[in-house]
Amino acid sequence: MRQFLLDVYHVQLHQALSRSGDAQIAAIAAKSLKEADYHLRFSRGWMIRLGDGNDISHRKIQQSLDNLWRFTAELFHADALELELAEQGIAVDPRQLQAPWQAQVEETLRQATLTLPAEQAFRHGGKQGQHSEHLGPLLAEMQFLQRAYPNGQW
Repeated sequence: MRQFLLDVYHVQLHQALSRSGDAQIAAIAAKSLKEADYHLRFSRGWMIRLGDGNDISHRKIQQSLDNLWRFTAELFHADALELELAEQGIAVDPRQLQAPWQAQVEETLRQATLTLPAEQAFRHGGKQGQHSEHLGPLLAEMQFLQRAYPNGQW
């Protein structure tokens, strides 16, 4: 589920960035779009198979959607830097991606016989460093080598 929600976002983002006023960003986004499309086709297919599969697969993918949905609004929260870059024509205002993202997600959920969660209490603040308690163990695991070998070079 997480992969699908992010894949839809990445396709929308790369499509928008491929029209960037910065030629290098536009070229990178256009090239990346092919890879993002591939990942979306794969994850979308799994969404439909699991959602429209047996009772167990349907229940598990629906629970996953219910657990993750409250975090999706963070994808479209614009910070000052993003707004400035969008105003300059370099980047995209992430708020502009929400409507097409929502439409594509809802269409796939419909095909997968999944129900959009009713909860509208979305979490914000990740871009400002406000994270849940789940980040601590993840950071500890990701920082293990650097802490074990402080001056190591790879």
